[in-house]
Amino acid sequence: MNTSRSERLFEKSRERIPGGVNSPVRAFGSVGRTPLFIDHAKGSHITDVDGNTFVDYVCSWGPGILGHAHPEVTEAVQKACADGLTYGAPTEKEWILAELIHEAMPSVEKVRLVSSGTEAVMSAIRVARGYTGRDLIIKFKGNYHGHSDGLLVKAGSAALTTAVPDSSGVPVSYTKNTLVALYNDRDSVRELMECYPDQVAAIIVEPVAANMGVVLPEEGFLQFLREITQQYGTLLIFDEVITGFRLGMGGAQEYYGVKPDMTTLGKIVGGGMPMAAYGGRAEIMDMVSPVGPVYQAGTLSGNPIATTAGITTLEILKQHPEYYTEIEKKAKRLAEAFAKRAELKKEAICVNQTGSLLCAFFTVGPVRDYDSATASDTKAYADYFGRMLEQGVYVAPSQFEAMFVSAAHTNAEIEETCRAIMK
Repeated sequence: MNTSRSERLFEKSRERIPGGVNSPVRAFGSVGRTPLFIDHAKGSHITDVDGNTFVDYVCSWGPGILGHAHPEVTEAVQKACADGLTYGAPTEKEWILAELIHEAMPSVEKVRLVSSGTEAVMSAIRVARGYTGRDLIIKFKGNYHGHSDGLLVKAGSAALTTAVPDSSGVPVSYTKNTLVALYNDRDSVRELMECYPDQVAAIIVEPVAANMGVVLPEEGFLQFLREITQQYGTLLIFDEVITGFRLGMGGAQEYYGVKPDMTTLGKIVGGGMPMAAYGGRAEIMDMVSPVGPVYQAGTLSGNPIATTAGITTLEILKQHPEYYTEIEKKAKRLAEAFAKRAELKKEAICVNQTGSLLCAFFTVGPVRDYDSATASDTKAYADYFGRMLEQGVYVAPSQFEAMFVSAAHTNAEIEETCRAIMK
């Protein structure tokens, strides 16, 4: 039987790269297929090395809000490359990007640029501990904050316990200061805060959980987190690596009207280039070296190529606020198609959608936390993934990831996708 070029490249890659991929979800393991190796992308489409073109709803896991290879962004990046890739010294672009971030999110009074979402969250946690003089943090079961040792955890045998490592190679001592609460469960948070009233440095949360599929905060939940952290002198950190500049210029904090003490950003802030950021109130961020005692550094942080892509992307979004209205409308149209399929075909499908983020869970629902998300029928999702791929639609190769809509998706493509969903 003839093999595709993607299949041959996958075999070669596995000889030199663990699992043949540089990030686990790319392996297509949960959908039982061989990964597609991508050759190029433009607008709302992505093309593999075998010449197959798909309407893309992965959007590089979020940053492609303008679509792939947006001409203004690529032109600006190409021009910046001619001036040098990195200097290891300050540039004006770092200040410009910091201003754009602050303008969009006033809670971020000062910001430090880094190279990945994992680095941003790891650094923000360190700053929170330095500022408060406390060691413990609270995260939520099913929320993902990168792969740093102290956050790569799951709940223990009891839900409200000190976390245990979720990966081999992480010593238990690294996670002993991480407590796990349940998303959308106020009592689980309240119990932990009452048990450790003077020891919790920060509560970190994905304001919209987007790494167990898309799970929305229930009404009042984020406001509750704001109130209880203020009550106990604990910092509230919003991990907006995915939601930042996607739910609107002001991210989830503007969308839901809750002001955190600190924010972590990624994806869109780099315009598709590897860059992220963390920031917050000036007095907190002034704990960071060289002003304060909390050390964090990075040679490639704020490099001129990534800042160029980020600045150009944010300026386009700033100039076109209508994009957000349009992509939310398109996401709602897709959600309607899933709901219609569930009704007509008598299938268990629950759709969660907010802004341009959505996820179809193959379960009866509602999906409001990790346990209800993981009750989904992953075999049914794998079947759905295959159907969509065969019809030229590329969605996440995992039940527990988001579907992203971009400004490049046309109404005709949305309707084409709706028809594919119904088949």
